[in-house]
Amino acid sequence: MAGTAKTHNLRIDGSRLWETIQETARFGATPAGGLNRLTLSPEDGAVRDWFRDACTAAGLDVRVDALGTQYALRPGRDAARPPVAFGSHLDTQPTGGKFDGILGVLAGLEAMRALNDAGIETEAPLLLVNWTNEEGSRFAPAMMASAAYAGDFTTDEILEKTDAAGISVGAALDAIGYRGTDTVGDRKIGAFVELHIEQGPILEAEGRTIGVVEGGQGIAWFDGTITGFEAHAGTTPMPRRRDALLGLAEVALAVERIALAHAPTAVATIGEAVIGAPSRNVVPGLVRFTLDVRDPKPEVLDAIEAELRASLPAIADRRKLAIDLARIWRKEPVPFDAGVIAAVDAAAEGLGLSRRRMVSGAGHDACNLAARVPTAMIFVPCKDGVSHNESESATPSDCAAGADVLLQTVLTLANAPKA
Repeated sequence: MAGTAKTHNLRIDGSRLWETIQETARFGATPAGGLNRLTLSPEDGAVRDWFRDACTAAGLDVRVDALGTQYALRPGRDAARPPVAFGSHLDTQPTGGKFDGILGVLAGLEAMRALNDAGIETEAPLLLVNWTNEEGSRFAPAMMASAAYAGDFTTDEILEKTDAAGISVGAALDAIGYRGTDTVGDRKIGAFVELHIEQGPILEAEGRTIGVVEGGQGIAWFDGTITGFEAHAGTTPMPRRRDALLGLAEVALAVERIALAHAPTAVATIGEAVIGAPSRNVVPGLVRFTLDVRDPKPEVLDAIEAELRASLPAIADRRKLAIDLARIWRKEPVPFDAGVIAAVDAAAEGLGLSRRRMVSGAGHDACNLAARVPTAMIFVPCKDGVSHNESESATPSDCAAGADVLLQTVLTLANAPKA
């Protein structure tokens, strides 16, 4: 095993990490300084190529599974031990930033480079992962590839999912050349650690550098349809209208009211709303919308759904509409592994970094992995808690601190006595 003092004193190269973040930000760059790198788009294909080449240059063996997830392996002394894995995702929202997911992947690459520079060999192998379609913006549901790895979906179910243009995941993978040959889920992992910006305001508000994440809150996704009747905007009296958009307005207010009743933890968001066949002078007769509901407790998710469903008939009756709400996905609240959490906490303490225990408000690939692999997460602050926005920002020092905690956590796990 590498000397304890040597590994405990090891730090990543913060300047190199920051330069790498800026380098990859050219793939899908937007005029406002953010990123539009939808999963399996040409821009995603380009950053995947860059990642593959950077990993190969670092001496890692890069493989791709049937859903396009990239795995970069660094050998350990004991090839029989399952690797300690870490990483995140490189895809973004349409108006995404430079750090969401990206920090976790590039900090993992920097950790590999730092180990190479120091000539350190770990006992267990190390595995850096770029998961396909974490964001769920182009293809639903989110965190698709890690969910398939965990067994929540079959590979064929994911390959058949389509985007708004009717393009399937399989076709999109083929278009950028990333339908790999490895079987999804076959690769064994001993533990998984994901570094991520917080995407919330807590760490910055408290002046802390590291979030030691103990689990993820539950998430439920819904697709809704409101059907009314299209009519002439100039000749249809207001009392005779069956306006689907006004129905959505009432549904949106009901969603807000119900979520507020379960404050402070519950949140609910209508993130998409589309009028069917929109026209300036036509009363909307059809509206489709999405709903995202989150809370750390499953019973609160149940209550919000029940209360919302109970409120819909009155809205539909009053406005002479048909309202359909279908739950398309639900992820139960996820507790992380106590041993991996302790390793993250000890790494932050050993580095002298201020920290706090917390629950993730966002979904992450780690939340899927936790069902199958001992897992935990590391958070660092982001400016004003803003994410999924082109203005998303984190400091070089916080990024480096998070990467150092990741490195030390990985070393602890990889060099732990064999079970």
